[in-house]
Amino acid sequence: MNFFITGTDTDAGKTFVTALLTRSLRRAGFDTVAMKPVSCGEPEDTLALQIAADSELTLAEVTPVSYAAPLAPIEAARLEGRVFDPVEVLPTFEHLHRTRRSLLVEGVGGWLVPLAENYSGANLAKSMELPVLLVVRNRLGALNHALLTLESITAHGLTCTGIVLNNHPDDVHDLVADGNRRLLPTLTNIPILFEIMPGQTELELAVA
Repeated sequence: MNFFITGTDTDAGKTFVTALLTRSLRRAGFDTVAMKPVSCGEPEDTLALQIAADSELTLAEVTPVSYAAPLAPIEAARLEGRVFDPVEVLPTFEHLHRTRRSLLVEGVGGWLVPLAENYSGANLAKSMELPVLLVVRNRLGALNHALLTLESITAHGLTCTGIVLNNHPDDVHDLVADGNRRLLPTLTNIPILFEIMPGQTELELAVA
């Protein structure tokens, strides 16, 4: 049960979904841990993923590369005189992928966020070769954002196996949300695996 979890935008809810799925898979008997290879700004996301896996990983294992500024990684790295190199991340990923039955990897920002010149979050996902879950925030614009992201996932030679529809508490749940719920599977031919409601703390999983 291994996935790369991306989102249609920075605030789609990737960390919330990744932590929720980590806890749920562990309750179902998996040895799931989660990592966010790159983070920018305060370490709340890293801490949330560490706690979701009962602190079985160190903070450095959850997030091998962190930048202080809450900016796009390429810019946050520049401010520190650094340049992202996937070699900083991949050994940790490969170790966890080899030693765990279940690993979730949360991307940073959106799918194509630049990590370095000519190297994006999509390139990092491609190097990991995991099936992709797409977190879609259920609001106006979601259809366009989802279709663009899925087009790029396919162009990078990866497969999106499911959509997680996230109902954020700050969004209005009306005809827009209902339309997204109905149209996303039809337009994308990809199932909505889960729909997350505000305040939800558990997922019911049918896994073997």
